[in-house]
Amino acid sequence: MKFIEELVVDEFLPTFRALLAEDLRDRGFTQSEVADALGISQSAVSKYAHGEVNVNARVADDTRVRELVDRVGEGLATGDMTPVQALVEAEVLIRQLEEADLLSDLHEEAMPELASYDGFHNIHDPESHLRTVEQVRSSVRRGLRKLTNTSGFAGLIPNVGSNLVESLPDAEGIDDIAGIPGRIFDVKGQATVPGEPEFGVSEHVASVLLSARAAGADVNAGLNIVYDAGVVEELEAAGYECIEFDADAPTDPVRAVLEARDDDLPETFVVYQTGSYGIEPITYVLGPDAPTVADAVRVLL
Repeated sequence: MKFIEELVVDEFLPTFRALLAEDLRDRGFTQSEVADALGISQSAVSKYAHGEVNVNARVADDTRVRELVDRVGEGLATGDMTPVQALVEAEVLIRQLEEADLLSDLHEEAMPELASYDGFHNIHDPESHLRTVEQVRSSVRRGLRKLTNTSGFAGLIPNVGSNLVESLPDAEGIDDIAGIPGRIFDVKGQATVPGEPEFGVSEHVASVLLSARAAGADVNAGLNIVYDAGVVEELEAAGYECIEFDADAPTDPVRAVLEARDDDLPETFVVYQTGSYGIEPITYVLGPDAPTVADAVRVLL
């Protein structure tokens, strides 16, 4: 794991300082004056002068870096630029080079795994799509840990298998919902999770979640478990509203039953169907995120 900030420290700064030290020496600065201007020791300046510091050729050859070195060197030499202003100018360029530019290219090369993500250049952006995607995956993992570390969860897995899913905030389809590929199955009394959370791998539970969201429910996660009257009664006793829908309804029964309500849905609630010909009865717990949904199911254990 390599952070883009490490590339700033290991590649950009040594190169920028080496170029600027050379520029200032060419302008008549002494080694001591160069050290004061750059805020480093004279021995460090000596290393720059003698080529003892690794210089990244791509950074050194970048026109913008060269222009900044020239501008800062001239400003420091004439007194028109203070060291604080020089620092700000360098910071501005660094931020620019991090945004889908030279430093982000170097980051991808240092971590080839990033290339598989759309928008990886914005990895350091707190509002980036990549960060949101990874937060959703992480949330599903936390929910799974809660379930698989709880004794008895395997007994709540229906014959069709369970899936714990969570959506992106602006989810419009199944591809925007993370779940477990292949579903979670009961294997000899043990809940077996076949793989890491992925997007677009759940149709069954993801469809129920999307229907609830389309009906106006403020939910982002869901989990399916077995249905029986006792399960519903225990969930109701724990304070969760349980809403029955008709599995044989012709179009989107979950959305229909939720839209028919004239009051707001709670943060976490349950929808269930009691089965029909060829359809296994199932209970669905829906809530704001995967760990919250897992906590609701754990009241049954």
